[in-house]
Amino acid sequence: MAKTRVYSNGYFYNLSYEIINPKCEKTILILHGWGANKELMKQAFEKSLNGFKQIYLDLPGFGNSSIDAPMDSYAYAKVVEDFLTAIEQKADYLMGHSFGGKVATIMCQNANFQGLILLSSAGVVLPKSFKVKFKIALFKILKNLPYGDFWRKFFISKDAQGMNEVMYETFKKVVNENLENEFQKLKNPILIFWGNEDKATPLKSGAIIHSLAQKGIFFALDGDHFFFLKHADFINEKIHEEFLKND
Repeated sequence: MAKTRVYSNGYFYNLSYEIINPKCEKTILILHGWGANKELMKQAFEKSLNGFKQIYLDLPGFGNSSIDAPMDSYAYAKVVEDFLTAIEQKADYLMGHSFGGKVATIMCQNANFQGLILLSSAGVVLPKSFKVKFKIALFKILKNLPYGDFWRKFFISKDAQGMNEVMYETFKKVVNENLENEFQKLKNPILIFWGNEDKATPLKSGAIIHSLAQKGIFFALDGDHFFFLKHADFINEKIHEEFLKND
């Protein structure tokens, strides 16, 4: 594990990262999802992607990387871009799970990459069910009553529980970001992988991204939001088939 200090968005970030197989010709940057860290992604892909130089990063506020002010996904993308510059690395491919998929998608708007791999990516905002809308409306009433903070623990999203104030404000910024325009503008070849039983980012979200992407190929696989933990070899196989077939 290594650390570097990066100045971006008007703040300094102490970022924790690791590079695997540094002598490989092709480089893939792998970004974790909300609430996770680089170790989960390394656990999934270190052995399967052994033909690549792999860069694993703890995004600001996760793992061993610092954060001092709330951020949206676009600020995260800028930090990661500045991180690559700071460590003098260029990524040929981007892979992102869930929230990391949003960050990777935004990065592809700003620079040319040879391919993008999305794993149950966030970025599509589906209509809320009546149950969720009712819960939100009820909380808005209760939070203004005496002991309003008491009710927060019953209504707050599981993804937001246990966060400090900066990360909670960050969560509120990123949770409802709609990246459909960004998915539609992507010119990169894209591989989209999804878990059939994913409840965090439903399969429908993957189908929407596939319909928007200009050069997307969609794979629905067995499993939940973390389906990739048991399908890393298949994902590696498809990366080679679709991205490296002419190399």
